[in-house]
Amino acid sequence: MSYNNFKPTFWSKHIQTELERLCTLADWCNTRFEGDAKRGEKVKILGLGTPTIGDYEPGTAINAPEAVSDTSMYLEIDNAKYFNVSIDDVDKAQSIDGIMEKNLENAAREFATIRDKYVGSLAAEAEFITNDATEITDSKTAKKLIDEAILTLRENDVPTNMEVVIELPWFMYNIFKDNLVELKTNNDKLLEKGVISMYDGCYVRPSNNIYKDEEGVYYCMVRTHDAIAFASGIDKVEAYRPHNGFEDAVKGLNTFGAKIVRPKELAVFKVTKEA
Repeated sequence: MSYNNFKPTFWSKHIQTELERLCTLADWCNTRFEGDAKRGEKVKILGLGTPTIGDYEPGTAINAPEAVSDTSMYLEIDNAKYFNVSIDDVDKAQSIDGIMEKNLENAAREFATIRDKYVGSLAAEAEFITNDATEITDSKTAKKLIDEAILTLRENDVPTNMEVVIELPWFMYNIFKDNLVELKTNNDKLLEKGVISMYDGCYVRPSNNIYKDEEGVYYCMVRTHDAIAFASGIDKVEAYRPHNGFEDAVKGLNTFGAKIVRPKELAVFKVTKEA
């Protein structure tokens, strides 16, 4: 069989690497709980409540130890996407420089877009949506909305030394860009992730994957890394021989899930494009 030498583990890692490079919205998430994200499973995110702080007086007994409440939650791995492409000869494709890589990079690009749009859609579920839909016609209006969203995070005790990103559609970025400053250093890693400037100590990243509802309202996000948890895995990449044809094929499965886990670290403002 022409796919006897196919190396699924190698190509799974290749797709995962490409996804890490291509994702922007999904990349700015807490992924430490990722593990083996498989369809239908749950990832437990551990959490504890805040201990009570008491006044201590020498010679006076302190209160008995309290059982701090458990705030753990589960992240559902409830999305599964696949690709299934035919290829003349798997072994031959792997022997020609760049052919197999290009096929899988194209699949990864589509996966990345789907994952980013899913993360972006969580903005509609945010606890802190700071405004009704506002038409962006000038830089002053854009600045006001962004300032209000940043203020919401600060008033929610998000510290100023915590990295925060402002994610907005390209048309709004184009209107607002004169208020922005370039990155202080030529940080290739940030540039690869779509961060192209800064505002008020926050990274700014325009994206085509900002959530847009049926009425044409965009849900822009201002958030920390930990506001949204994201877990993903490339379950399988397989080469096989379709029974109803005379060709080889390669298929792959990507499963993932995302959840708002720190709602106070996410502020959303809604905008519309000038008619």
